Amino acid sequence: MPFSLHFSPTPLITAPSPLSKPFFLVPYYHTLHAPKSPLCSSTEHALTHQGKQEAFDRRPEDSQTLPLGLRRDAMPSHVAVIMDGNRRWARLRDLPVRSGYEAGVESLRKIVEICCKWGIKVLSVFAFSSDNWFRPKVEVEFLMSLFERGMQEDTGIFFRENIRISVIGDLTKLPKALQELMVNLEEATKNNTRFQLIVAVSYSGHYDVVQACQRLALKAKCGLIEPSDINVSLMEQELETNCTEFPHPDLLIRTSGEFRISNFMLWQLAYTELFFAQSLWPDFGEAEFLKALLAFQQRQRRYGV
Repeated sequence: MPFSLHFSPTPLITAPSPLSKPFFLVPYYHTLHAPKSPLCSSTEHALTHQGKQEAFDRRPEDSQTLPLGLRRDAMPSHVAVIMDGNRRWARLRDLPVRSGYEAGVESLRKIVEICCKWGIKVLSVFAFSSDNWFRPKVEVEFLMSLFERGMQEDTGIFFRENIRISVIGDLTKLPKALQELMVNLEEATKNNTRFQLIVAVSYSGHYDVVQACQRLALKAKCGLIEPSDINVSLMEQELETNCTEFPHPDLLIRTSGEFRISNFMLWQLAYTELFFAQSLWPDFGEAEFLKALLAFQQRQRRYGV
């Protein structure tokens, strides 16, 4: 059966009771993530059963044929994407803005499928920035509902395809139901190993660095570390990308013809190769992704040397 992200909606993950277990020093810093609560046993059993029922004959990535010119030994482990141009795509077609976002979700599903087939291990996407909270209320509310609906609908594929989901950003600003859905999905997929999708929501690079500094400062205040102990390694342990084995993107792609990184993963992108595509995000597909990967493989990475 071919890989597909188009499938019948799966049962909603039941939210647990309100999150109550204290996170490290959360009284001092109220914008830290809520703790991750495990799924209830009945939900976990249902999802496991569903995964078995929907299992398919998957071939190892090594047996997948790559497009001409693309080398498996030079494939980036971690690709990050700034998915820009959804609203412009809709306006160019005289469609409501929501249509652009919905088309953008379909593009993301295609890119996830390609990453799994071609052996890319991690994909990080800038889904909703801290600045996006200043957009019209009706637009923000639609995006929150789109996140919730998309995660509910795609739950089955995450289990069937062995995909791990991680969410980074200040989740305390999200609707409670969406927070709990994200926490549950992270917990339920944390042992999946084929591919990791990191979704940045209510995120900015500034936020990430500041929250990491605050965590380290609080640890120093409590006597857990000395200020002189703080170094690059300790800092990276506190960044939100500590959720992945590959915290530094090898390649960043930004769509829509813009040439900036817009406050995304400022620390992590220090030595990342950048690729700027002219396509609007809903039009970004296999051909454009292949072009970016080929360009990446032709570069000689120097890491500041």
